[in-house]
Amino acid sequence: MTEYNDILYIVVPCYNEEEVLHETSKRLKEKMTTLINDRKISDKSRVLFVDDGSKDRTWEIIEELHEGDDLFSGLKLSRNKGHQNALLAGLMTAKDLADISISMDADLQDSPDEIPDMRRMILEEGYDMVSGWKLKRHDPIGKRWPSKFFNWTARAASGIRLHDFNCGLKAYRRKVVKAIEVYGEMHRFIPFLAKQAGFGRIGEKV
Repeated sequence: MTEYNDILYIVVPCYNEEEVLHETSKRLKEKMTTLINDRKISDKSRVLFVDDGSKDRTWEIIEELHEGDDLFSGLKLSRNKGHQNALLAGLMTAKDLADISISMDADLQDSPDEIPDMRRMILEEGYDMVSGWKLKRHDPIGKRWPSKFFNWTARAASGIRLHDFNCGLKAYRRKVVKAIEVYGEMHRFIPFLAKQAGFGRIGEKV
């Protein structure tokens, strides 16, 4: 069995997610515990929930999770700054702590089951960054077509052969997160910024 003992951070932006946080934390706990017990990741690895100024009990639940288990940690933004700013705040918090950071949505549209393989692609296949690809999307057509157009233009402009630049499920080496500066909606261009910073090994996970 290959042992790495790297520190892994899962960054999860949250906004009014009280109805799903218990299930999300349960699924993440199962996956992370297995990786820790199998000596794949360090017991210093964490799930970082970033509360983006929620109006419901999201922050209270995050606090309860942290008090009950050191695996869970939280970052509370002073006000609602938008999903992507919450994501970036989490990545900036993790960049000096984690060897690998993985971002995912709180509502389980991104499955925790993808975490081990995305991490493996970074460590064993040598990717600097791995982006998820939602092969079957359930968004309304009014949302799918603009996304398809954006992805087509992003591929053409960057030369990076990703199907879904918008997918929130992404894995990063520490050096990638530390090397790029991203603000607001520029999260869509993280693969391009990584390439510009000299990180050309960008993979994709269906």
